[in-house]
Amino acid sequence: MLAKLFSLCLAIMYAITPYVAPSTETPIDVLDASSVKLTFAALADPQVSNYMFERERVMHGAGDDLANSCVDIDALLIAGDIAENGLQCEFDTVASHIEDAPVKNYIMAAGNHDVRLRLYKQSTKRFCEFANGLNEKAGSELVIDSLSYSYEVNGYTFIVMGTDKTEMEESYISPEQLEWLDQTLAEVSGSKPVFVVFHQILKDTHGLPLTWGSGNNEKAGTIGEQSDEIQAILNKYSNVILITGHMHTGFGQYTYQKVDNFHSINLPSLCINNKDGDYNGPGIGYMVEVYSEKVVFRARDFDDGCYVPEYDITINLSK
Repeated sequence: MLAKLFSLCLAIMYAITPYVAPSTETPIDVLDASSVKLTFAALADPQVSNYMFERERVMHGAGDDLANSCVDIDALLIAGDIAENGLQCEFDTVASHIEDAPVKNYIMAAGNHDVRLRLYKQSTKRFCEFANGLNEKAGSELVIDSLSYSYEVNGYTFIVMGTDKTEMEESYISPEQLEWLDQTLAEVSGSKPVFVVFHQILKDTHGLPLTWGSGNNEKAGTIGEQSDEIQAILNKYSNVILITGHMHTGFGQYTYQKVDNFHSINLPSLCINNKDGDYNGPGIGYMVEVYSEKVVFRARDFDDGCYVPEYDITINLSK
């Protein structure tokens, strides 16, 4: 019933405000096709809603921009808050806009909005079914039964972390998951980059607590109580790149930060107007290209269909 009502509302919205597809003049490509080892899209916080219809329109545009890519995309990563309220109709809507893109693997991380409004087991099951459905259609071998998992694409490891119990804004990372993170990094870290994906960010990074607007509450907006422990683990290893969302900050000074020994990228919201940046519109994220000696995060406006090169980030890898 909810899905039918959602579809009806979308039809009315499109009738009132016709959908405008992104430009195809500068489609997704790669800087050096002969040398690139891995290409993936890095997005966060679509928060597609069954009552805030503008977000679905932006999701539609981003899906079309991905579909227009000149190159196959090895993975599409979304760093959490895929659905506003974790509803099946919201996940179905997101899937409908990205499932036909030339994407080989879908690496989905759960955010607080995806899981916070119902029992943990129920939320986890729904989220895993969403991710597994996308990967099955893409022909990927990735199958998950937990919000925390690791997966290798083209020889590069993605470690996805997720809360171990229901929380409203933060996450709870159990001792077992912390140990798993440490062991997995120990096994795979080296000269290649390792991408650790989490929805929320570490405390005192990316402008916190200022960018969360919570005064001096150092925990607000963060991963939660285990922030220091996670940071200590990440700091032990080489070429770790942490990818997060949650903050809804646009391209600018808070996007990239070197934290001790590792790199941290905070992605803007895909479908909501961002803040605290120099480029705050919706529809933005990164196309990421991995080379032998560097990782290039190429800023892109997926809603307009264009690159925004002044906000590119290049991370040089250590030997």
